Amino acid sequence: MTSTVNAPGSTGTTTPRRQLRLWEVVAISVGFMGPVMAMSLNGIGVAGLVGSGVPFTFVVSFIGTMLVAYAFIRLTRYITHAGSVYALAGTTLGPRAGFFGGFALLGTYLFFAACIAGACAVFFEAMMSELGIAMPAWTWMLVPVVVAVFVLLLNIRESTVTARTLLGIGFVGIAAMVVLSLVIIGRVASGDAPVSTGVDFSVLLPGDAPISAVMTAAVFGFLSWAGFESGTSLGEETRNPKRVVPIALLLAVAIAGVIYVLVMFAQTIGFGTDAAGIEAFAGASSTLTALASTYIGPWFAVLISVLAFLVAFASLLSSTAAASRLLFALARDGFGPKSFAQLSPKTGVPVRSTVFVVVLTVVLAVTLGLFGASSVDAYYWYATIATLCMVVAYAMCSVGVIRYTFKRGSRIPKWEIVVPVLGVAFLVYVYAVQITGQVAPYTYFPWIAGAWCLIGLAIVLAKPALADRIGSRLTTEDLD
Repeated sequence: MTSTVNAPGSTGTTTPRRQLRLWEVVAISVGFMGPVMAMSLNGIGVAGLVGSGVPFTFVVSFIGTMLVAYAFIRLTRYITHAGSVYALAGTTLGPRAGFFGGFALLGTYLFFAACIAGACAVFFEAMMSELGIAMPAWTWMLVPVVVAVFVLLLNIRESTVTARTLLGIGFVGIAAMVVLSLVIIGRVASGDAPVSTGVDFSVLLPGDAPISAVMTAAVFGFLSWAGFESGTSLGEETRNPKRVVPIALLLAVAIAGVIYVLVMFAQTIGFGTDAAGIEAFAGASSTLTALASTYIGPWFAVLISVLAFLVAFASLLSSTAAASRLLFALARDGFGPKSFAQLSPKTGVPVRSTVFVVVLTVVLAVTLGLFGASSVDAYYWYATIATLCMVVAYAMCSVGVIRYTFKRGSRIPKWEIVVPVLGVAFLVYVYAVQITGQVAPYTYFPWIAGAWCLIGLAIVLAKPALADRIGSRLTTEDLD
């Protein structure tokens, strides 16, 4: 790998410090996913499609995510680069494909950051509601601005600070969810619960829901793992990255999967598996808050709402960190302002790219509010655009590992290609579900995501020298 380089006349370096450990990289990925945020919202749409089959649907989503994660886990054993998909696809498919995939992933990170800024406002409003404080509708736009200040203050410090902050917030949020889930299961099992349907393990099986409904609902589940690969963007800041990063990605996906299935099982039996319970589940505004109030008490509902806000903040911290690292990688290889490729000599963080990402996130979120959109609109609209960009980026990585498997000297057994092939099929299905059967404004979002990706392709086609330079760097430095 490269050694630390100081550009002539520059105050910064172009190679980050290696200081992150295994669980700190896991924290980055889990922090991006935002488990409490995901478990508060993502099961609602699933319940409306598959009824009591929510836990089984999340099992299906877990399997689909593992199929997609395979490409990242495999390739990061050989490639270490701050560019994530940019490097993984670039090394395996060529420089133009790498830039295209990286640009799609940059769109994913930027739009997800804006979406999560909206989520911060959603959960702040919910927190105020639990505390009995009413807020005028327009004030949600102030939340992303205030939150962004604290995000910036943390992200311009050493990456260990960011990772440990995420680890702390994520641990407390996950612990609260697990405690609530165990209380629900215990009370339902003992008969001391407001429902009479009992602990129904059949919800872990397909049940009566048609497979088409399960697969459609699995898309909502898949979104709960969005950003699992974000830890790869800190590969150059990780100790022994070719060992640590693949393990961290596997742990992040697996830990989230176990927790998600447990929490969804508890939520399903907590609401009840009869028609009334399913209706209550599908109609909830925040499932964790509603169940916390019912099974533990209003004080725990307040605690959950506070934790949901903090987890959304942690997710924003992680997404902006990942986006800034990707911008740094692109600028270092010749695309974008040279200042984005400079690292702080004190902290080893790309400060200018971080500032740019945080400011852009606020602008994207607040712009919707100025045109009358709510915080919920900002969350779901930007999430949809980000998801479509994400599918393109993930697919590039999966196709890349298929090609790399057949490359001379590859250490990947050829029979393993069945895994990324299934992963690509899953991603194609996810994309198809996102663009069919939608109504405005969701009909516009595929065009926005497509336009973003095509801009990236046009840039590479117009700058072949840039592509050659990127390809040379990736081949000589990042693959062995």
